[in-house]
Amino acid sequence: MKKRNYFLSCGLALSALVFAFIVLGYFWTPCDPMKMDGSVRECAPSLAHLMGTDKFGRDILSRVMKGAGSTLFVALGTVVLGTAAGTLVGALTGYFGGWVDEVLMRVNDALSAFPSFLLALVLVSVLGPGRKHLLLALGIVFIPSYARIVRTEFKRASVQNYVKSARLMGASTARILFVHILPNIWPVLLSALTIGFNNAVLAEAAMSYLGIGVSPDEASLGYMLSDSQAYLAATPWYAFGAGVVIILLILGVGLIGEGLQRREL
Repeated sequence: MKKRNYFLSCGLALSALVFAFIVLGYFWTPCDPMKMDGSVRECAPSLAHLMGTDKFGRDILSRVMKGAGSTLFVALGTVVLGTAAGTLVGALTGYFGGWVDEVLMRVNDALSAFPSFLLALVLVSVLGPGRKHLLLALGIVFIPSYARIVRTEFKRASVQNYVKSARLMGASTARILFVHILPNIWPVLLSALTIGFNNAVLAEAAMSYLGIGVSPDEASLGYMLSDSQAYLAATPWYAFGAGVVIILLILGVGLIGEGLQRREL
């Protein structure tokens, strides 16, 4: 009898719950997350405002729902962009080697030479604030790590018998790369994706916390944490909602990654 994978089960359940909460925020929130009401400033959690209100009288639950959507959008976009570009670079360098490997990996090494967070700060400073610019900056920063992983796996797979057989049968290079090799390295890439997603969530929150990520006029979990820092003693619920959502999102995806690794053992 196969042993149940509790890490994967718990991760999927927790992630589904958090994702449902975030998706709901795209279509409905209890209040307008941007509406200010001076009569209910810094109110404690109640039936009218389940997570209380902030210093401007805005409903924290509504802002958390919208802010979590921004975080998810940036994190998913970062992973998609970084994975797509990194996989292409890693596939070409690992399969062909030679001058292709030398040129592309030197560019990859140049990107890796800068601390990731510092490089992201520079790119956002150049591009300007906003979700799309933050997504693009973080996506570029994430390319080198995925390229290295994919390069190693493609290099190992390129000498396997099934790849040699595909070449002898006249399969095109694109078919060998993306039909024969890529599906066989998918388990390794999938584990890297879960780690990359969590890193992207933290990076987005950190950038917004510093005020250089998502624009201040948009709801953002990182910006909410930064804004609530001065009110932790008097209104601790201000930071609670944003912090808990970040923790649960990272925990759920992290458990999925751990479950996938244990599944392969």
